[in-house]
Amino acid sequence: MARFANSRFNPAPGVVDFWNEFRKPNPYRIPLLIASATPFALIFYALGSETFYVAPERPQITYITTLDPDRTDEEIIDSNIENQEVKDLREARDAELAQRKRDLYKALGAAAGMDVEGIERRAEEERAAEEAAAQASREERLGETEGTASAAPPATNLPAANLPAESSAQ
Repeated sequence: MARFANSRFNPAPGVVDFWNEFRKPNPYRIPLLIASATPFALIFYALGSETFYVAPERPQITYITTLDPDRTDEEIIDSNIENQEVKDLREARDAELAQRKRDLYKALGAAAGMDVEGIERRAEEERAAEEAAAQASREERLGETEGTASAAPPATNLPAANLPAESSAQ
């Protein structure tokens, strides 16, 4: 404590001053002391209390079957064809909306004095490149799944030290 004796961090003068003021006969000293200590007591109570949550009971799993498990292959194929037709209709509607949007932007660009033909040409080139990349990716994936890929096993990313050693003594 001698280190803080001449420092402004020395609590002794503050404690002595508090004790001198607290000893004076003031009718509000006890309520003020309680009001001052209450926030700290509440904080310590909140931090000191432990909350324990009970583990929820295990749920009962109910499998929802929207499709008849006894469907025949023909019914499955018919359902797939029907779903594909709906998908094609949605894609056609999306393409119509995209074309309408492009036409509106083209009219806006022309009104603003932009080179809309050049912009459209670049956009078409980008769309064609994206479609070509998507088609190449599809062909690559389909080629591997249909068994037309090379018969070599896939390469591993493991270093040679982690590969299992082959046993020569059999």
